[in-house]
Amino acid sequence: MDKTSVILGGIYCAVVLVLISIFIISPASPDALHQTTQANPFDQAIMKNFQLSVADLFAKSDQGVVQIIVNKANNSTVDRDIGSGIVYDTSGHIITNNHVVEDEVKIRVVFHDGHSLPAKVVGTDPYADLAVVKVEPGSYVLYPLLLGDSSEVRIGDQVAAIGNPFGLTGSLTSGIVSQLGRLLDPPHSSFSIPNVIQTDTPINPGNSGGPLLNMQGEVIGINTAIQSETGEFSGVGFAIPSNTMKRIVPVLIQTGHYDHPWLGITGTSIDQDLSSMLQLPTSSGFLIYTVVPNSSAAQAGLHGYKETKTINGTQYKIGGDIIIAADGYPIKKIEDLLNYLQDKKSVGDKLVLTIIRDGKDMQVTLTLQQRPNQF
Repeated sequence: MDKTSVILGGIYCAVVLVLISIFIISPASPDALHQTTQANPFDQAIMKNFQLSVADLFAKSDQGVVQIIVNKANNSTVDRDIGSGIVYDTSGHIITNNHVVEDEVKIRVVFHDGHSLPAKVVGTDPYADLAVVKVEPGSYVLYPLLLGDSSEVRIGDQVAAIGNPFGLTGSLTSGIVSQLGRLLDPPHSSFSIPNVIQTDTPINPGNSGGPLLNMQGEVIGINTAIQSETGEFSGVGFAIPSNTMKRIVPVLIQTGHYDHPWLGITGTSIDQDLSSMLQLPTSSGFLIYTVVPNSSAAQAGLHGYKETKTINGTQYKIGGDIIIAADGYPIKKIEDLLNYLQDKKSVGDKLVLTIIRDGKDMQVTLTLQQRPNQF
């Protein structure tokens, strides 16, 4: 992915269109606040085989999508930006992107019928580009959208997005899931968001924070970014998966922040070409370059590179441990490792890594630390 060509597919400034280049987001307990009634297994089986038309999907879901108007501090002035949001529960919690509300001075949420309420930020996670804001609905009835299971999404599935591109409220677009498991690098962070959904559904500034829906009307992702060199949609959009939202959002509501687990290593994915060139003992896995001092990896005794080797004018770091499994789950590339940490692990958990060191397989157990702001 060309890191210089991905921009936030999300914020529309009412004064000017701001295009931001980015350098590229133990399971949580069930959320008691979110939709206390869940479909039984029989109903869920029926729903999986039931496909709404795009028109019916919009009619079913539009009430659960909001416009978020944010006044932001910008040096001595205040800009007015517009994003989207997803009604999460009847208590007034609304999910959006962190980049929609960061540097906020004042937030107002506008619902499908034009009704608007002031809102406040209750929790943010810049690493996953997620945020939760809250309104006080009073007697106003809210219509939460159901978060689906993003692990069941397949490449080629039909999807739709509802949001407020360029401030145009309640806009619907549709397309397909064009790839899964992408890495997305949020701005001002050295950590990637794993397991991101790629879609060709048109997403533009102002769509950020809105839902990516399957054809049963379930939220499978939150629209976050686009791949573009011009700032306009060029066929590639990205959404943070719903299973990431399910894990993080309840914690944001409870504590205001989310602690991500961290290994403390850098390196590169191994493919057949790299393996042949460096004469590695495996054609897949993750080759460790460096181990951050005092990190989980350092305390467990993982090894970084021992020497460098120049091949065809390119310098390679060699001799480091190669990670090939995590808790028995195969690791073929960096995405596999990051996805596993995001979906299955929390700070303080034990992690058993299977590594290759000096040509021999071995296991190393470590305790996951909290991710630092930067390293």
